[in-house]
Amino acid sequence: MVDAIRGDANSSGAKSGDAIRGTALGTAPVPLSVLDLVTVGSGSTATGALRTSVEIAQLAERRGYHRHWVAEHHSMPGVASSSPAVILSHLAAHTERIRLGSGGVMLPNHAALVIAEQFGTLEALAPGRVDLGLGRAPGTDGATAAALRRSDRLNEGADDFPQQLAELTRFLDDDFPDGHPYSRIHAVPGPVQGPVGRPPIWLLGSSGFSARLAGVLGLPFAFAHHFSAQNTVPALDLYRQSFRPSGTLDAPYAVIGVSALAAEKESEAHRQVLSGALSMVRLRTGRPGLVPTPEEAEAYEFSPVEREFVDGWLTNIVYGTPDAVRSGLDDLQKRTGADELMITANAHGGEARLRSYDLIADAYGLPATTA
Repeated sequence: MVDAIRGDANSSGAKSGDAIRGTALGTAPVPLSVLDLVTVGSGSTATGALRTSVEIAQLAERRGYHRHWVAEHHSMPGVASSSPAVILSHLAAHTERIRLGSGGVMLPNHAALVIAEQFGTLEALAPGRVDLGLGRAPGTDGATAAALRRSDRLNEGADDFPQQLAELTRFLDDDFPDGHPYSRIHAVPGPVQGPVGRPPIWLLGSSGFSARLAGVLGLPFAFAHHFSAQNTVPALDLYRQSFRPSGTLDAPYAVIGVSALAAEKESEAHRQVLSGALSMVRLRTGRPGLVPTPEEAEAYEFSPVEREFVDGWLTNIVYGTPDAVRSGLDDLQKRTGADELMITANAHGGEARLRSYDLIADAYGLPATTA
């Protein structure tokens, strides 16, 4: 099965490494990108969150961030990113150059043909700008995943991920072999309509499974450092050790998602990230809701167990003044050897997130506009 996937990637004329690798600008050690969770803060709405997502993508494009990804989540009041393909279509209509992608689509939740058609459509709308990042987790709790899949066999879906990936790749390349039950089915937009581009496939993960699979297949890999920091270095090591050159990449390319927030004052940055930490406390204890305001987070009385969780959570967030954030990101990149840093700013309000991306760009001397 693995060889079949690799063969598909090689024979498809898949995007070269140039469609994957970015260029570091200013004094940044590697390209910088954006991971957008489309967070909905207390007192706001999904409409407001999606409007902020457009503003962040436009700012990222102006400031030289390489790509803007959105992540699939379900049944979480504090996020509005249940439909990445729909959001990406909207972002494509409001940007011109920045790469757009899923960080990621949770493949076991969907039929492979549906994803091939959605991302074929996105590629037709924004040629050469679309990334297809795939994960094997549900992006939600078990009950919601069962509702999405109309099945309670959730472990089976995760275990079948390599087969699902192979099927998706076949649909994207329109090359099921003769005699296959799907050989006369065509994902459209797609190759059956003539020569077309194809979004590069990325594998996403927070453990070793997808790291190894991405390496064996010669695909780019994105690791969720922002919520699985203890596994980052082992997973990246496994990816690099497992890597076999392919028609997609001749050398490993690893992105890490990192939670980072800059403000003019360290105290303000702490206020902002504390609201995100309280949101995570509530999510992890079965009380998900809108992202609380900084004032609500400051007034909240954390239990000893909750305080221990928050303290640990904050140690994995790079926050503070722009110079402090730049130093923290530089240190993280050196420690992990990441080829790209994908920054997520988890805070209550859109203004704080927008300001953070601007300040980080300033700290690295990124251009105010790009050609």
